Amino acid sequence: MRLDLSIFNPKARPLIGLDISSSSVKMVELVPNGKEGYRVERYTIEVLPKDAVSDGNITNLEAVVDCVRRAWKRLATSTRDVAMALPASAVITKKVIMPPGLRESELEVQVESEANQYIPFSIDEVNLDYQVLGPAPSSPDELEVLIAASKKERVEDRVAVAEAAGLKAVVMDVESFAALSAFELIERQFPDGGKNQVVALVDAGSNVMNLTVLRNEQQIYAREQAFGGSQLTQDIARHYGMSYEEAEAAKRAGNLPEGYEAELLNPFMENLALEISRALQFFFTSTQYSQVDHLVLAGGCAVLPGVDEVVATRTQVNTIVANPFANMVLSDRVRAKSLLTDSSSLMVACGLALRRFDPS
Repeated sequence: MRLDLSIFNPKARPLIGLDISSSSVKMVELVPNGKEGYRVERYTIEVLPKDAVSDGNITNLEAVVDCVRRAWKRLATSTRDVAMALPASAVITKKVIMPPGLRESELEVQVESEANQYIPFSIDEVNLDYQVLGPAPSSPDELEVLIAASKKERVEDRVAVAEAAGLKAVVMDVESFAALSAFELIERQFPDGGKNQVVALVDAGSNVMNLTVLRNEQQIYAREQAFGGSQLTQDIARHYGMSYEEAEAAKRAGNLPEGYEAELLNPFMENLALEISRALQFFFTSTQYSQVDHLVLAGGCAVLPGVDEVVATRTQVNTIVANPFANMVLSDRVRAKSLLTDSSSLMVACGLALRRFDPS
């Protein structure tokens, strides 16, 4: 699923996927490489100051703009068009059923009328968009349409960041949809392309862990819980008397004193595995499913060495670390080892970079 929020219209021109998370700014640029293939042209990650982005809100505009500007400079590209995303919590989405055969203008009127019923604020205050998903599962004669709405200020905040950094936002997506676009590349890596298999995608970021369960590219369950890598960063800061920023940099560089693994890292990974196990239990008790075939780890926490084995042991599910770039060619600007380390935290940025290839 992909989604433009009204004024934005993607074209098949060079485009950077720009993901502003709560801990960092990530940029990815992909270019075509043969039939349906992609080449990773360049990417970069810049760490944000603590609390510059909080709960998906940009709380320190100047710090975020500086970080985006630095990231773009490091990317060393001439491309200024970017695809950005809003956190799922900032977007109201609703699937509705529409009669077939409507003209575009009629569909827009219907969408606005439907949206009025579901949106708790005035239609003038929101960016509204829709996407026709196809025939309705329950009634193939009718159309299933996805409506998405977000308050204009949430969209404008991100557009303002891009503009202040000298960039131009041409696409506004939703983080969860962008991650699912990248996930389609991972699903192809499973036996039989993941067909008829239940796959749990766990995105464990700085403050929030999202579980999305999919079967045949359809989302069958989603859950969000407060747990993330910032807890480990805080533990490091406290334990070694560092500032939060120093602790985050040391964690990413992997240059912490001996004893770090046993005292802090391993207990944190066990906690993460326990949280994932609990989230899966909620999934089993609230759906008709009783097992998961594959578990895919994404987000900043997935880069922790050996975390896939810890999670697999706890959940007894085949666990892999997300790498949407596994079948892509790399340009000589991209170091394979670095990309492999960072790939799981680049899901949203990768999904946004894929917007360049949209047929729409």
